[in-house]
Amino acid sequence: MKNYTITVNGNVYDVVVEEGASTGAPATAAPKAAPKAAPKAAPAAAPKAGGAQGSIRVEAGAAGKVFKLEASVGQALKAGDPVIILEAMKMEIPVVAPKDGTVASIDVAVGDPVEAGALLATLN
Repeated sequence: MKNYTITVNGNVYDVVVEEGASTGAPATAAPKAAPKAAPKAAPAAAPKAGGAQGSIRVEAGAAGKVFKLEASVGQALKAGDPVIILEAMKMEIPVVAPKDGTVASIDVAVGDPVEAGALLATLN
């Protein structure tokens, strides 16, 4: 086993990785199914809440799925406050406000798939 410390968006995680196959299948076994393609992001649409776009963009740092909305339109936030929680590879990744501001729009809904760099919300 190997121990790693991983930092994601300022959160530190201690991870233990086991070497070798954990399924008990021989290393030469052929795969039983072809891997599935990654889900494609939904086409860009008008904001789902708020209506007006703000000047400060809050973007996804990694591809994943929207797990939870931490802020709502009209809410005042300080830099570093969580806006949205993404889920990627069974980890919850907070997406935080880059600057102080008020939430102008939330551009995603819980369950939406997002790509890295996708617009999640805007602040004024």
